Amino acid sequence: MSNYNAVLARNTANAPKSTGPYSQSVAFSHYNNLAAQLPVDPKTGELVAGGVKEQARQCFENIKAILDSIDHAMDDVVRLTTFVKNISDMDAVDEVFTTFFSGYVPTRTTLAVAALPLGALVQIEALVSNGEGTIPQAPQAGDLVKVARNTESAPKSPLSTQTVAFSHYNNISAQLPLDPQTGELVAGGVKEQSEQCLKNIRCILESIDHVMDDVVRITLFVTNVSDIKTATAAYKTYFPGYVPALTAVVASALPMDALVQIEAVVSHGDGTPPQAVEDARNIVIKANNTDNATRGPFSQTVAFSHYNHISAQLALDPKTGEMIAGGVKEQAGQCLKNIKAIVESIGHVMSDTVKVNIALKNIEDVAAVDEVYTTFFPGGVPARRTVGVSGLAGNALIQIDVVVSNAEGTPPKA
Repeated sequence: MSNYNAVLARNTANAPKSTGPYSQSVAFSHYNNLAAQLPVDPKTGELVAGGVKEQARQCFENIKAILDSIDHAMDDVVRLTTFVKNISDMDAVDEVFTTFFSGYVPTRTTLAVAALPLGALVQIEALVSNGEGTIPQAPQAGDLVKVARNTESAPKSPLSTQTVAFSHYNNISAQLPLDPQTGELVAGGVKEQSEQCLKNIRCILESIDHVMDDVVRITLFVTNVSDIKTATAAYKTYFPGYVPALTAVVASALPMDALVQIEAVVSHGDGTPPQAVEDARNIVIKANNTDNATRGPFSQTVAFSHYNHISAQLALDPKTGEMIAGGVKEQAGQCLKNIKAIVESIGHVMSDTVKVNIALKNIEDVAAVDEVYTTFFPGGVPARRTVGVSGLAGNALIQIDVVVSNAEGTPPKA
């Protein structure tokens, strides 16, 4: 790899010190990846007093403090992901949200999970634009345009934008299985709901002159671990050839009592102005797999432009396809070994990682996981989020997915 782009990790004393070996913000190329923020007072290191509204406000204040420290603003947020302990608390969180985003609203994903670190009621993470980029000695002018768009062909919300493009990526709000004409959940079970989510994503993409094969990463949110297989089967019908990277997360509840919700990250080959327009969408999407990690109904890694997206890894032995023996430490080690094998198979190293997402069956296992985690990330550079979930595929104790920098980028099509 070249040093054309640099991984830039930053921290500020004006936001809470990370509760583990990770950075508050990691910028690479045209995006800043923020660690998920807990409602912790940076002065005391403790959860703020009060209920979910007070906790949500502190999460947003912490995000704002990080952005201020790197000379960015809340309107630079491209995507927000909100995790709550109780889905009924979302109305209170939304009240606070509107005080931080009064005009432009980013794309959003919202779900309830089984547990959050420190017993918090809410945790919020942000993906932020980085107009100047991280190219050494050759910064952008900082004037790249963030393009927010909506279409009547998919469900609309005053609290989120359907798609926000910045540089070479489109970020799509997580789609619920809503009929865009009625705004109601479609009839049927998880199969029908998954299909509606994917139809909504396709409508959004078509409205911005993109297609499903431009999708780089899919995240499935289901409320029952047994529904992962059905949701994945629906996903495969929309990607009969190339398949994006895939992560499945088990939520304890989803908005409107949905059974499934689907989020997509999409390539944007022509970029946002003033980037020079290549022939439309002509940058290569590059999917790769290796036999040194477990295979599944997804691509292990999908590279586009300056990022590699790695599918979520369970603690499966790549030789047998079976869950390894042992507890959470052994499983964490195997997940990270699988990620390392994938990363090395594409000519990268673990220090190229910019974001790590951890799902735990037992949130109390964080400390044990960190013992293993630090052997793979001794500098604590990637940003990170950790949530407790009610279940994982194969009765696993942990699942890990990562986003990795791609300094050389992907080339234009021949």
